[in-house]
Amino acid sequence: MADEAHALAVLIDFENLALGLERPNGGRGRAKSQKSPEQVQVKLILERLLEKGKVIVKRAYADWGRFSAYRETMHDSGIQMMEIPERGMTGKNHADIQLCVDAMDLCWSKEHIDTFVIVSGDSDFTPLVSKLKENNKTVIGLGTKDSTSDLLASSCDEFIYYEDIIQGPAAPGVSITEIPKKKRPAIQLLIESVQALQRENKDIMYSSMVKDTIKRKQPQFSESSYGYRSFSELLQDAERHGIVTLRTDQRSGTWVVVGFAEKK
Repeated sequence: MADEAHALAVLIDFENLALGLERPNGGRGRAKSQKSPEQVQVKLILERLLEKGKVIVKRAYADWGRFSAYRETMHDSGIQMMEIPERGMTGKNHADIQLCVDAMDLCWSKEHIDTFVIVSGDSDFTPLVSKLKENNKTVIGLGTKDSTSDLLASSCDEFIYYEDIIQGPAAPGVSITEIPKKKRPAIQLLIESVQALQRENKDIMYSSMVKDTIKRKQPQFSESSYGYRSFSELLQDAERHGIVTLRTDQRSGTWVVVGFAEKK
């Protein structure tokens, strides 16, 4: 896969994201509660971004005393929590400033990072996006639909809406409960990886491409742990259970995943 080499820096304006869920009308004020009515699904965000490449840097900016409910999730996800004083204490949005400073520092000091993900809907980040693109970096934005600035979304090379991540992609017509219990985790990883490639508009999903995507999601993955002698055997088993449809590539002779099998 061409995008395997992508190295990502993910920078999260956490208060902005939480506020986007707390105030569906897109209010721009600071969040006042410790946690919004709808919890931010941090792990789903990271899983979606892993489809873009290898996440090298993960930082989230907030006054974590007000978002202590997320500390365990952040720790488990390997996200560095950048402590930012409450806005009223500084007289300005210090989180935005620190995120921008860190982004430019990474841009200049870490040449191997070619993609920046700005998790925020705040239009104040538009100049940062432009500057990163001037330095030959790809910029992906991520935010909620109701609180994302059109200016910011249009400035990014790609913008992912949080709601689309939560909604989830299409699924196979057969329930995974029909798969033997020992093999279910492997089949589930296969399903998630096919969904990921479909989101990236991959028309031809070679078996090696699918396995590489699985390995990005779970580096320790080995089909032998689930009773398969090869990855091809796993694919064929998934086809037998009505999960995916396969065909053979005429040039290489390897399996190609056409998509999910239709429900019979």
